[in-house]
Amino acid sequence: MRVLEQIAQSPFPLIALSQNPNFNSSSIVKGGSFFGSGLYKWLVECHGFLHNVVLIVSSLCFVLYLSFQAKKSFSKLSNGRSHIMIAYYGCLWLVSLLNLAWCCLQAWECTPGKEVAWNILSLFTKSGMLFLEVSLLAFLFQGNYASGPEALARTFGISGLVVGLDIILKAVYLFGFGIPLFIDSNGQSPHVKWGLWVVHRLVLTAVYGIILFMYHSKWRERLPARPAFYKYITIMFILNALALFACVLNGASFGYWLYGVTNVCYHAFYLPLIYVTFLADFFQEEDLRLENVYYSEMKDAGFFDADWE
Repeated sequence: MRVLEQIAQSPFPLIALSQNPNFNSSSIVKGGSFFGSGLYKWLVECHGFLHNVVLIVSSLCFVLYLSFQAKKSFSKLSNGRSHIMIAYYGCLWLVSLLNLAWCCLQAWECTPGKEVAWNILSLFTKSGMLFLEVSLLAFLFQGNYASGPEALARTFGISGLVVGLDIILKAVYLFGFGIPLFIDSNGQSPHVKWGLWVVHRLVLTAVYGIILFMYHSKWRERLPARPAFYKYITIMFILNALALFACVLNGASFGYWLYGVTNVCYHAFYLPLIYVTFLADFFQEEDLRLENVYYSEMKDAGFFDADWE
C-alpha cells in the first residue's frame, strides 16, 4: 500500500516506483506480460508470424479499399439500378468482414475452449466465400446468352441451394460426428475429414477444368469473351488442383504445408480477385454509360452545335 501511495502522490510515478527500495523490475515484466504474451500468441503461435500477418494485412487492406471506394460504388450502383449487382456487392461486403474476423482470430484455432466458436466462424466464412464462387461459376455457365449483370439473378437460387447443402453436410460432420473440420493439426486429423476435403476440392477442380477446356474448344463462344474471366478460371483451377493434391497427401508434412499455403492464398487474395474479375468491370462499364448519357444530354441541349458550324 505504501508503494501505491508513493506512486499516486508523485508527479512522475515511474521514477518514484523505480526509486522505491521494495521495487522489483521483474514485477513489471510479470504485470505487463499479459499484453506481451497475448500479442505474441495472437501473431506468432498456432500458425506462425508470416502466416498470420499475410492474412491480417491482406484482408484488412481489402476492407479499407472497399471503404474508400464505398461512396463512389454506391453512387454507381444506385445510378445503374441493378438490384443484382447491389445484392452481390452487399454479399461481398458481408463476406469480406467475416473473412477479416476469421483472419484476425487465427489464435482461436489453437486456444482451448474456442474450438466451437472457431468452427462456427470458419463455417460461415467459407460458406460465404463459396456462395460468391458458385454464383460466378453459374454466371459463367450461362455463357454469352446471359448478356449482362442481371443474368446473375437466375443463379442466386441455385447458389443458395448448393451452399445450403454444403453447410448442412459440414454441420453434420462438425456437430453430429464431432469431426473438427476447420482445426488443422499435423498428424492428428482424422482421415474422414480429409476425405471430405478431397471430394470438395475434386468437384471444384473438375468444374474449373471443364470451363478451362471449353475456352480451348469449339464451345468457347458460349462463355463470356473477357480475358479477366479466363485468367480467373486459370488461377482458381491451379489453386484447387494444388489444394486437392495437398489433401491427398494429408499424411505427410509437405501435404499440411501445401494445404496451409493454398488456404492462406484463398483467404488473402480470393475476394480481391473476384472484385477485379466481376465488379470492377461493372463499375467501369457504368462510368462509360454515364459518360454517354452526359454527352447525349449536352448534345440535346445544343452544346456542340457550334462545332458543326
